[in-house]
Amino acid sequence: MAFQSPMPSQQFLLEVFRRVDKDNSGSISADELQQALSNGTWNPFNPETVRLMIGMFDKQNRGTVSFHDFGALWKYVTDWQNCFRSFDSDGSGNIDKNELKTALTAFGYRLSDNLIDILIRKFDRYGKGTILFDDFIQCCIILYTLTSSFRQYDTDMDGVITIHYEQFLSMVFSLKI
Repeated sequence: MAFQSPMPSQQFLLEVFRRVDKDNSGSISADELQQALSNGTWNPFNPETVRLMIGMFDKQNRGTVSFHDFGALWKYVTDWQNCFRSFDSDGSGNIDKNELKTALTAFGYRLSDNLIDILIRKFDRYGKGTILFDDFIQCCIILYTLTSSFRQYDTDMDGVITIHYEQFLSMVFSLKI
């Protein structure tokens, strides 16, 4: 992602971590992270997006994020905020079909309008034809994960693979999405 922000100071991160760690356990759970994050509406942050992010930064496989890993998570969310704002060209607080297509094209994806429509339907939790910040993160993580898995079989990089049904199931069910 080309929208990287500088890493905040350790003292700042510790203060934020302590505010998010409501039960003072020394680690942040998915529920605590969900309560701390905002998607720009008064609705809760998408729990599936929170689960994906916890999984990405949970180095001990405990379902939580330690302070040691919190800095990377904070930077990740901040970078996604900057990215989201840069593609929300009308400043509406959400991403519509054209903005999503622009974003995904900038990320190197060449997807048909039909597939963009499918992504909008899949990640539009409120049926408004747009994607909120938290759903945008989820969409991009899943698209990246699926693409990476596909590329393991696309050895000649032509966008076409031939696999058996069980290979396909194994590929899909082994993904962390």
